Amino acid sequence: MKVAILAGGRGSRLSEETDVRPKPMVEVGGRPLLWHIMKYYESYGLDDFVIALGYKGEYIKRWMVDYSGLMSSDLTVDFRDNTVIRHEAEPIRWTTALVDTGLNTDTGGRIKRLAPYVGDETFMLTWGDGVSDVDLHELLAFHRSHGKLATLTAVRPPARFGHLDLQGSRVEAFREKPAGGEAYWINGAFFVLEPGVFDYIEGDATSWEREPLAQLARDGQLMAYQHTGFWQCMDTIRDRELLEELWAEGAPWKRWR
Repeated sequence: MKVAILAGGRGSRLSEETDVRPKPMVEVGGRPLLWHIMKYYESYGLDDFVIALGYKGEYIKRWMVDYSGLMSSDLTVDFRDNTVIRHEAEPIRWTTALVDTGLNTDTGGRIKRLAPYVGDETFMLTWGDGVSDVDLHELLAFHRSHGKLATLTAVRPPARFGHLDLQGSRVEAFREKPAGGEAYWINGAFFVLEPGVFDYIEGDATSWEREPLAQLARDGQLMAYQHTGFWQCMDTIRDRELLEELWAEGAPWKRWR
């Protein structure tokens, strides 16, 4: 199964870091957040990735090539004859398509541009700026049980986010962030999708979070897997510092050795 990751946004609220690199490449524990996300999916046996690039996409391409060739291995360098011997230190099983989806393309447009790489099968999708301990096997089983086009992972973060109205597991509506401190369900990404969702996306200027999701909800084709465990996005420096602290303490999302 393909795993699509959106990694093309500008990350303007994290400009202290993203002036020089795309947000998914901001490091936590000495590794890009994108690496953490991919390792998480890999821990569930999902290692076939399609990554939507945009802002500073060349940074991700260079890192991926370096990581596959040298950064993940121990090396012996013989300066006498300029040879480099690579010793496999960290097995890499990823297959990764790096797709330029345009500098100013919105999220829906980026997803639609991935259609040729995803094909006609069920696929997973998430953003390149958030981690969770959601059980991906249970998420996929839930998606397959209801037969709809789309499943999102609903989470309960601080109330600074907009929230979802749910009827059972069906998404009824999206709302702006509520007043007061109550934590509502919000869209936490970690989607499972059928290829039919591409028909809900008009073009490059389409925001996935607006009309496509809203129309899927109106059509009764959007379901929510309610996750009450850990979820954290990285929108600000404060978020990054929190993730660093959590990583040092063992990281709820770390399922690999």
